[in-house]
Amino acid sequence: MGVLGKSHKESEINRIIEAVSRAISDQRLPPGTRLVESQLVEVFSANRNHVRSAIQRLALRRVVTVSQNKGASVSEPTLQEAKDVLSARGLIERGIIENLVGIATKSDIARMEQHVQQEELARSKGNRSDVIKLSGDFHLLLAHLNGNQVLTDMLNDLIMRSSLIIAFYQRGGQVVCGCHDHHNIIQAIADGDKSKSIRLMESHLQEIEDDLNISFWKDRTVDLESIFLR
Repeated sequence: MGVLGKSHKESEINRIIEAVSRAISDQRLPPGTRLVESQLVEVFSANRNHVRSAIQRLALRRVVTVSQNKGASVSEPTLQEAKDVLSARGLIERGIIENLVGIATKSDIARMEQHVQQEELARSKGNRSDVIKLSGDFHLLLAHLNGNQVLTDMLNDLIMRSSLIIAFYQRGGQVVCGCHDHHNIIQAIADGDKSKSIRLMESHLQEIEDDLNISFWKDRTVDLESIFLR
C-alpha cells in the first residue's frame, strides 16, 4: 500500500474514532450501547476493516469493551474505575491550573470567558448535549492554553471516560459541570491567585464525584442511525 493509501486509511479510521468519541463525550452514546459492526459500516459509509480498527483503538482507550461473545459495546465503568479516573483528572488538572496561573495572557482570559458565554447560551436553550460538550471543552481549553499537546490528549481521554462515568452513575439527569464554577476559576486565574485556582478546580471535580449514583441509563434504548445520521 502506498503513502496515499495509508493516509486514506488513517483518515477514515480517525473519522470513525472522532465521531464515536464525541458521541460518548456528549453522552449521546450511553454505557452499554452495542456497537454493531455492520450498523457502523452503514452509518459511516465505511470499510468494515476501518470500522474494526477504530473499535480496537477505542478499546485500547478503555471507552469501548470488546467481548468475544457479545461483540463491541460502550464501556460500563465500575465505581472503582470512576474514582480512579476522577482522581487522575484531579492530579492532571491541578498541574494544568498551577502552570496556567501566571502565564495566562489577557487574550487567554478573554478566550476562556467567551467559551463560558457559549456554555451559558447552550444552557439557556436547554441543549443538554451542547452543554456537556462545552463543559468538557472548557477543561480541554485550559490544557491547550498550557501549550502541551501530550497533556491535552491525556486529559481528552480522561474527559471522555468521565462522560461515561457521569452518564452511568450521576443522580438524575442534570449536568454537574456548572458555568458558575468555571467563571470563578477564570477569575482566580485572572487574579493570579494560584492557591485559590487550584482549590476551586479541586472543589469543582469533587462535586462531580460526590454526585455519582446508580446508573439511570439501564433501560434506555439507542438507535445508531439516529445518532450518526441525524
